[in-house]
Amino acid sequence: MDKIMYYIYPPGFMYLLQLMLAIVILSRRSCGLSKCITRYLITMVAADPLVIITDGMLRWLIMYFPVSFLDITHVCSLIMMFIPATTMNSVWLTVAFTFDRFVAICCQKFKTKYCTEKTAAMIIGTVSVLSCLESIPWFFIFQSKYIFNKLPWFCITKPEFYSSIYWTLYGVFHRLLSPLLPFVIILLLNTLTVRNVLVASKACRRLQKDSDREKTSDPEMDKRRKSIILLFAISGSFIILWTPYVVCFLQQRIALMNGYSPLPPTVGTTTYLLQLLSTCTNTCICTVTQRQFREQLKTILKLPLTLIRRSNK
Repeated sequence: MDKIMYYIYPPGFMYLLQLMLAIVILSRRSCGLSKCITRYLITMVAADPLVIITDGMLRWLIMYFPVSFLDITHVCSLIMMFIPATTMNSVWLTVAFTFDRFVAICCQKFKTKYCTEKTAAMIIGTVSVLSCLESIPWFFIFQSKYIFNKLPWFCITKPEFYSSIYWTLYGVFHRLLSPLLPFVIILLLNTLTVRNVLVASKACRRLQKDSDREKTSDPEMDKRRKSIILLFAISGSFIILWTPYVVCFLQQRIALMNGYSPLPPTVGTTTYLLQLLSTCTNTCICTVTQRQFREQLKTILKLPLTLIRRSNK
């Protein structure tokens, strides 16, 4: 069955298909997740392909393919602006989701006011708009290399980008927003969440020891357990895949300031690919951690085989 599914759905097509199906399945709200979590997951899953398209496809098309309309200076500059915008959006959506789950697990009094679908939509919209606004200066970093038929071609960095104090401050501010500050926030929130969960688990064990009643299933505890698993899977994946990039980035800056030798280029490329991979994991995490999501996804993917079998009977 797996081999047949592999030939019906090639790996690249399979990934795009899973993204679309994930959005459809989550939109139906039949995975046992709250409306708030569902809204965040839909947005995060939809934001993933934008990073892949801009940073994983268009960037390399510009670098390695023959001259095309992508090499027009304005088009190239626009793409170079969208690359940090989509990455920034993906990163801060993860931060917003982590904070939402932190409030839901650790701040019960504030949970009813904050963890709502309306608040989630407002936070998502704010993060998306601010990510685009913060990345607009990248459009003005580049200038044309040639003018052909009154049309500017190719993108080269302006000399003042390396000498201007304003561009230097903007570069520091951009790197602070992505990835340093989100990395620290997610790590801190996860630490506080783990601490709260451990304390709650100890209290729960004491209550179970003091009570002689039979154990009964608690729907609220089941929802909380799913929420915790999903939170640790998404934020943990982010931390694991971004850690090499953050370490490499800090090492390069320290080496430049102190005259040390930076890491080899292959190390930087590897950390960059891991960072890019972090934007592809949300759909896989939903598939792995959510049983109802897996069942619905399998049913939809096996639909062509089911139709073929019925037609042959």
